[in-house]
Amino acid sequence: MTDHAAPSAALPPPSDDTAERLARLRLIRSPKVGPVTYRRLIAEYGSGADALAALPQIAAKAGVSGYAVYSKSAAQVEIRAAQSCAARALFLGEAAYPATLAALSDAPPFLWAIGDLDLLTRPMVGMVGTRNASALGLRMARAVARDLGQAGIVTASGLARGIDTAVHQASLGTGTVAVMAGGVDVIYPPENAELAAQIGLRLSEMPMGRAPQARHFPRRNRIISGLSRGIVVIEAALRSGSMITARIAAEQGREVMAVPGHPLDTRASGCNLLLREGAHLIREARDVLVALDLEGAFTRAPASAEPPDPAAARDITHHDSPHAMILSFIGAGAVSEDHLARVSALSSADLARHLTELELAGEITRSAGGMVARSDHSAAEPAAQRHQTAA
Repeated sequence: MTDHAAPSAALPPPSDDTAERLARLRLIRSPKVGPVTYRRLIAEYGSGADALAALPQIAAKAGVSGYAVYSKSAAQVEIRAAQSCAARALFLGEAAYPATLAALSDAPPFLWAIGDLDLLTRPMVGMVGTRNASALGLRMARAVARDLGQAGIVTASGLARGIDTAVHQASLGTGTVAVMAGGVDVIYPPENAELAAQIGLRLSEMPMGRAPQARHFPRRNRIISGLSRGIVVIEAALRSGSMITARIAAEQGREVMAVPGHPLDTRASGCNLLLREGAHLIREARDVLVALDLEGAFTRAPASAEPPDPAAARDITHHDSPHAMILSFIGAGAVSEDHLARVSALSSADLARHLTELELAGEITRSAGGMVARSDHSAAEPAAQRHQTAA
């Protein structure tokens, strides 16, 4: 049983019958059944119950011995776990399932959802980026997400540290969707539990209680881009999950957008490559709306908008040492010491001491006017590569 056949366009809609919905859940959870195979089986047999009954025989013909479908008891345990946290089941083909995602050949046959399903009916933009974000990157993510929200756009991201967290935080009042790599009830990273509780909608195709693993993240990424009209990448290394998301988005026919960065900062290397390959250059939310032909909806954020909370910026990065934290807030371009004091939440005395130590170590250079920049070797190698930071 392979998962490469083209899906049938005539997918029978899911039934309200409890037994049929249980059968469909068991079908997608059964071994070697991926999204494409699921659709083919449902289209061929007409129901989840009939497809599930035929599955062992199909597996035997394919040379798979001892094949066992996902048990009814296991599915019932998952459903009870979902009920305990008010998660709703979304089956491919029913009205509540997001239309943009349903159009994909590998759309998840099933999603668990916690929160406001009305967010799935509004225009959505995916925003992703590095966990080891700079202060400027975090500021950019917040500004773009906030202004997109004011224009009526819902943001989608992955609840990771760094850029993802900044996007969700800036969109809490206007609508944001978190797509989970593990179960919709498993918050990762754990320190985002409070934020997750405030997010408008959480989605996952994984079983309830499933801890996220590395192989789950690319699958999660295709959902972020599949939900969205386009993807904005803010700070991404050449080999990163954000670049995987951008590639998937392009394959899905979505607009790919990127914020440019300094050539010496490896956190910007992925974005700069995307721009060289034709991605839309993003400087503000208006650029996103223009790229998506939604510029008429743009409303600029009021000048009185609240500045980001320095403590929140510190929480986002979770560095093992003050030196690593400070370096993460300094891009390849110079920043002021006043700015570092705000985003690091360090006292003036502590910041001055750490900057002196970093200068003596050759990590930074300081210039007139209170400006601080990475030294040449430091700018080319972000702090995450020299200091072990939380994943």
